[in-house]
Amino acid sequence: MANILVVDDELGIRDLLWEILNDEGHSVEVAENAAQARAARLRDRPDLVLLDIWMPDTDGVTLLKEWSSTGALTMPVIMMSGHATIDTAVEATKIGALAFLEKPITLQKLLKAVEQGLARGAIRKPMTALMNSPVSPLQDVSALVGQPVALAAEAEPPCQQSFMLDKPLRVSRDEFEKAYFEYHLAKENGSMTRVAEKTGLERTHLYRKLKQLGVDLTRGKRNAA
Repeated sequence: MANILVVDDELGIRDLLWEILNDEGHSVEVAENAAQARAARLRDRPDLVLLDIWMPDTDGVTLLKEWSSTGALTMPVIMMSGHATIDTAVEATKIGALAFLEKPITLQKLLKAVEQGLARGAIRKPMTALMNSPVSPLQDVSALVGQPVALAAEAEPPCQQSFMLDKPLRVSRDEFEKAYFEYHLAKENGSMTRVAEKTGLERTHLYRKLKQLGVDLTRGKRNAA
C-alpha cells in the first residue's frame, strides 16, 4: 500500500513496528540511526517516516530540521518518544512533523496516525509534481485537484483554482489545502463528518485546520441549497 520508513535505535521497537505495518500491507524499511535514515530516504523515497526523537548519533528533531532546511521534507513525518517533553513535541510540529506518538505506542494510535499521515502525503504529491514540472508561472491545477476523486462520483463540484508558483512554498501549500478542503465541503454538502472520513482527519483536527486556512464552513451548505 505505502512505503514507510521506521527510524528507531531500539531493535524491539523497529521489529514491532515492522511487523504491525507489514501486516497492514505496507512495505516497511527500518533504520537504527540518522545516517541509515538519510540513506533510506534517498534510496526508497518513503511515503511516510516514523522518527524516534532520542537517538545516539543525531536526534530526531535535528534530523527533521536538516530535512526541512534542505528541502528534503517531502513526506509526512511522525515523531516518536517515551521521554520527550511537550516543548519538544511542539518544536517538532513547528518544524514540520505531522504528529507525535508517545511510547509505548498503542496499536490504535499507531494505525490512526499512519492513516492520517498517508492521507496528508496524498495531498502533497500533486503539489510536488506540479512544482517539479516544466510549467509556466501561472498554472491551472484544476486537473490535479479534481483527478484523484474523479472516478469516485459522477457529478463533481467545479474546481477552477489557479496557483502562482513564485510564492513561498508554505503559502502555495496553504492555498492548495484550502482549495482541497473547499472542494470536499462542496461535494459533501458541508458535512464535517463526511469530509473528515474522506480526508482521513479527525473531526476536531479538521475543524481547526479549516479555521486556520480561513475556509468558509457554510459554503458547501449554501451551494447545496
